[in-house]
Amino acid sequence: MSTPTKRPLLEVRNLEVTYAGGAAAVRGVDLSLDAGQKLGIAGESGCGKSTLALALLRLLPTGTRTSGEILLGGEDVLTMKWGRVRAVRWAGASIVFQGAMHSLNAVHRIGDQIAEPILLHKKATPAGAKKKTGELLEHVGLPAARANAYPHELSGGQRQRVMIAMALACDPRLVIADEPTTALDVMIQAQILRLIEQLVAEQELGLIMISHDLAVLADTCDRLAVMYAGRVVEEGPARQVYEAARHPYGKALSAAFPRIGDAASRFAPRGLPGDPPDPSALPSGCTFHPRCAVALDSCATEDQALREAGAGRWAACVHAGATVHEPGTPAEEARSSAP
Repeated sequence: MSTPTKRPLLEVRNLEVTYAGGAAAVRGVDLSLDAGQKLGIAGESGCGKSTLALALLRLLPTGTRTSGEILLGGEDVLTMKWGRVRAVRWAGASIVFQGAMHSLNAVHRIGDQIAEPILLHKKATPAGAKKKTGELLEHVGLPAARANAYPHELSGGQRQRVMIAMALACDPRLVIADEPTTALDVMIQAQILRLIEQLVAEQELGLIMISHDLAVLADTCDRLAVMYAGRVVEEGPARQVYEAARHPYGKALSAAFPRIGDAASRFAPRGLPGDPPDPSALPSGCTFHPRCAVALDSCATEDQALREAGAGRWAACVHAGATVHEPGTPAEEARSSAP
């Protein structure tokens, strides 16, 4: 008798998101996430990371065209009736929005803001919601008494902890963290990241963490997906993608971060020439080819699908699976100067 295959917590299949006006923000994205797994999504501003996060819970503005499938526990979020969508938000999946400074209501105490989804989704009594709020605050490292504070009375790190407590208020199976350490200093960033890792391990949550910082995602996540111009152009084990990317864009992102103790750190981190393409007027072929140092003539006319680039690794590049060094990189310069 065969053992039934365990269904992933989240499956995204051929997701397309186009804003009113024709901007293709997400194009053919496929992702899969298991309970207890941490998936990082990286890329420059405008690559579609936040649009993808909002699409997962149908939080995109009216007029946006969305197609494909978003299966949360086997249910397609895109075809759910609104009553079911409201039930899934907070209780099935929740989101830590980018910038806690602007995500909390300035005129309400934080305890009331955390208690609101508990009252709505858990049908708790006011006394029960208050008790749960205090427990959540203590769980994220804040005294329960801070429930009486207003957002302006908290530091940036404390507000981010409040956002995490709110995301956990209804015991979701999936948490989406959109740039959870933006505008925080390095020490507070480290505290928030440790807290997120601890909560995922304790509660066996699925986590999607979105950031432009590959180093943070490599240290925090199990797998890493790199997005460019609305597509996933590389995916694989997080540390491997960070240290040895198979796509030229992933290599460029990684090279932009200096590594302490690395012999190549004597070379200044390099920026990527050019700008990301306009999503309403994407270039033909591979959308990265105008900025790519190793593009072939065919890259200007032929788009590249994700292809296998090693064990558990995928890259949308003609060079996937080969060791490609861009001209002028430390590895290339070291090789050319070798005796």
